[in-house]
Amino acid sequence: MAAAGSASWQPQEEGLKEICGLLEQQISPYSSADKSQIWQQLQHYSQFPDFNNYLVFILARAEGKSGEIRQAAGLLLKNNLRTAYKLMSPAQQQYIKSELLPCLGAADKHIRSTVGTIVTVVVQQGGILGWPELLQALVNCLDSSDLNHMEGAMDALSKICEDTPQVLDSDVPGLAERPIKIFLPRLFQFFQSPHTSLRKLSLDSVNQYIMLMPSVCAAFVQLIEIHPSFLEPHLKNVIEYMLQVSKDTDDEVALEACEFWSAYCDAQLPYENLREYLPRLIPILLSNMVYADDDESLVDAEEDESLPDRDQDLKPRFHTPRFHGSDDAEDDDDDSYGIWNLRKCSAAALDVLSNVFGDEILPTLMPIIEAKLSASGDEAWKDREAAVLTLGAIAEGCINGLDPHLSEIVAFLIPLLDDKFAVIRSISCWTLSRFSKYIVQDSGNKKGYEQFDSVLTGLLRRILDTNKRVQEAACSAFATLEEEAAEELAPRLEVILQHLMCAFGKYQRRNLRIVYDAIGTLADAVGEKLNQPVYLEILMPPLIAKWQQVSNSDKDLFRLLECFTSIAQALGTGFSQFGQPVFQRCINIIQTQQLAKVDPISAGVQYDKEFIVCSLDLLSGLTEGLQGGIESLVAQSNLRDLLLQCCMDDDSDVRQSAFALVGDLAKVCPVHLRPRLSEFLDVATNQLTTPKLNETIAVANNACWAIGELAIKVRQEISPVVMTVISCLVPILQHAEQGVNKSVVENTAITLGRLAWVCPDLVSPHMEHFMQPWCISLSMIRDDIEKEDAFRGLCAVVRANPSAALNSLVLMCKAIASWDEIRNGELHNEVCQVLHGYKQMLRNGAWDQCMSALEPPEKDKLSKYQV
Repeated sequence: MAAAGSASWQPQEEGLKEICGLLEQQISPYSSADKSQIWQQLQHYSQFPDFNNYLVFILARAEGKSGEIRQAAGLLLKNNLRTAYKLMSPAQQQYIKSELLPCLGAADKHIRSTVGTIVTVVVQQGGILGWPELLQALVNCLDSSDLNHMEGAMDALSKICEDTPQVLDSDVPGLAERPIKIFLPRLFQFFQSPHTSLRKLSLDSVNQYIMLMPSVCAAFVQLIEIHPSFLEPHLKNVIEYMLQVSKDTDDEVALEACEFWSAYCDAQLPYENLREYLPRLIPILLSNMVYADDDESLVDAEEDESLPDRDQDLKPRFHTPRFHGSDDAEDDDDDSYGIWNLRKCSAAALDVLSNVFGDEILPTLMPIIEAKLSASGDEAWKDREAAVLTLGAIAEGCINGLDPHLSEIVAFLIPLLDDKFAVIRSISCWTLSRFSKYIVQDSGNKKGYEQFDSVLTGLLRRILDTNKRVQEAACSAFATLEEEAAEELAPRLEVILQHLMCAFGKYQRRNLRIVYDAIGTLADAVGEKLNQPVYLEILMPPLIAKWQQVSNSDKDLFRLLECFTSIAQALGTGFSQFGQPVFQRCINIIQTQQLAKVDPISAGVQYDKEFIVCSLDLLSGLTEGLQGGIESLVAQSNLRDLLLQCCMDDDSDVRQSAFALVGDLAKVCPVHLRPRLSEFLDVATNQLTTPKLNETIAVANNACWAIGELAIKVRQEISPVVMTVISCLVPILQHAEQGVNKSVVENTAITLGRLAWVCPDLVSPHMEHFMQPWCISLSMIRDDIEKEDAFRGLCAVVRANPSAALNSLVLMCKAIASWDEIRNGELHNEVCQVLHGYKQMLRNGAWDQCMSALEPPEKDKLSKYQV
């Protein structure tokens, strides 16, 4: 036989023929040869170094031989490798592996299956590290469109998962993630394959892997998120398994397992299946919520305010562009301290469970909380802290059951704001903020007012804490309280501002960002009540000083711009004294950034769209606050040209904020947009005709609103784009019930009404195409001036073409009945005329039939119009 280790190994014809002959006699049921002698002969050949090369050659390349002979060679090779693989030379091992890989996609199903079995043995003997080419080959086959390749790879992978799952859950040098993380998404995709074989193999692989490997609970979570139906038949076993792993001594394993409980609730699986396990699950979660001794965040917990922030503490943050409507997006809570860990995951799971099961969990939960809270001594601080965290986690879901005891709970938490342990002071701030709504609502009575005052002053004390963690928690909690309390804060504004501005002067950069938010939230909450000289003397000098200190390329400017936006809106004309320098700086920033986009060297800064977006939004805030007072500033600037350029920007966030500003300017000084009106209208209309409207829906929303604001100011000048705009708006209304953003639908209905108001002759001939969805949308809008404009348009087109609205009359009556009260006397009279016109038009009981389709409350509303 040839030398086994040769890189260019080739079989000798005589040896190949002899081995194939023996294999044929061995498997043939009709052979008269002594099978035991044949077996002995094959075992004798096994002693030759290159015998296994012959076997893999026959399996992989002997296409002239029957599939049975080739498969027999493979099975014999598999048995030999179990004992001999580690004794082979590296060259011989490499030859066998190189011959196996191309056969993963063999046309013969039995050959593929045999190759998969041999691959598993090689992995068992040599590991994944010894065969780096295998992973890429499997991925290539799985990603192929050839069924043979996909089945072959899946067959091999399922056997590896069954026999040695741990090799796929190990770190592999050169790979950014463990092999199982590479394969799982592909396995999940095969769950939906039209081929039964692929669906079965992928499910078997995932099930084997999950049940055998606790560290892959993350895969289980992915499975329940993507295909929960696959788990339903096995839920009891799965839940039992995850309960055990959720208390694993390895925190990483327990963390992955605890992700399951939130995922289960989100997957809309039957809650009943989980209910019976709650008495066992809840104590596990509470136990996990106690700080681990090695929790990284405990290192930071004692960080004194005098220590400068590290660069890694200053996370990048992104401004949310201005959105006109009732669904303003809000920034997510930013947990600046620490990474996602078992403690936080367990608290999040408890939060979700409390929202699903409500007060049912309290009998299990409260005795544990009470026991932890009553634990005394410094050594028990972690238990006390976990109990306070638990109260915050269930504050929303269990509020009904907690309600009779809320006063006692808040009274218990207030002294903890002064606890000696910083983490207890910190978590007490957060938990109190979770009860903000109750604290504010209860402030109407004397005892509740005193408690509200104690919480407020307690949080203000903690805002000036010397510990950074506590500062952040107190500031964030106070912002939440501000949102709930709103104008209730007005009598305390002076002391609040004194504390916030004191914090402003002492905080490091990271926490300074949160102070900006708290100041902005305060301005939003109290509005024009902030516009008092005594308050402005406390508030504005430090902010103006910081405004002058921060450069136009410093990202700390973002929060400051946002803060000024809220202040400008709250102060209204009271912001006039600060308006000019703020306005001009925004113009300068936009100009600089637009230059930086094409020539950063000349601009002296790198382009960053966030500066443009924040500046546009501050200009919108200024416009909203100063109203007509912005006119002189706009007149002396090149804002119109800059703004048009922003409306055509390739970034959707820039366009979104730009169209918000167009709408705001249209309301107070449209004269300065008029010279380029047709261009503004064309580019706004283009936002509604994009084929990828869903991807830029917020831009379309603001553009739509801006068109409506321009329409009521420029009247007939809008006519060239009216029909194009309406052709874009109607499909949005027609699909309003298919999950389209509520504000987009509202703005669409309002703009359609405004166009109808100013150009009824153009719009009315097409009414029957949109009347029904339009009326449905109008009935959902809250009473305000924009709704008044829309109904002026409704009345105008109905007067112009009354017959076109007959089929939608019931819906139109429902829309009219959606008003609590039309306060504008002129519009009230127009609506009366429309209703009386139809009543006279519809005879022989037709009007009464229309009225009978209305609900009693709707009929009562229409009685205001004497019909």
